[in-house]
Amino acid sequence: MSSIIPTKAFLTKGKGQHKEKLASFEQALRAAGIAPFNLVKISSIFPPHCKLTTKEEGLKHLKPGQIVFLVMSECATNEAHRMISASVGLALQNDPNHYGYLSEHHAFGQAEKEAGQYAEDLAAYMLATTLGVDFDTSQIWNKEKSLYKLSDKLTVKTRNITQIAEGKKGLWTTAFAAAIFIP
Repeated sequence: MSSIIPTKAFLTKGKGQHKEKLASFEQALRAAGIAPFNLVKISSIFPPHCKLTTKEEGLKHLKPGQIVFLVMSECATNEAHRMISASVGLALQNDPNHYGYLSEHHAFGQAEKEAGQYAEDLAAYMLATTLGVDFDTSQIWNKEKSLYKLSDKLTVKTRNITQIAEGKKGLWTTAFAAAIFIP
């Protein structure tokens, strides 16, 4: 059996509202552009040499009905005015021969920037600890270069995709964010 190692990935997000929870989720998938695929949730490893591309470019490589692997975050509410967020953080080492990490974060009451930064910090933490590096954000964050410096030779860049939404009376609201892998 041959292994499936993605060569490309893209980040996407969406939100949906409907009187039914499942339909709200479907609306979020449609907004994210990935509703016509069979989605398989996977864990958090971003493969070595996998290139991050745009959503538009990534979708060109997928066909309706295709099985698509993804790391996803979702949050749903049926409470009016309840703020929800779903975020996926990505941490990539400066050496493309090593894998990166993805994190999923969902929360109530967090703004987009706060949820996104939390997801990035979590992805960087998980990556650093797999490398045996103690993780203290205040000690390793290089604000001028916008990266984590884990050692003299090892740096980590992060990014996120975050969707926020506000609940509406009588409807389910879903926030969704994901990293989609392309074989």
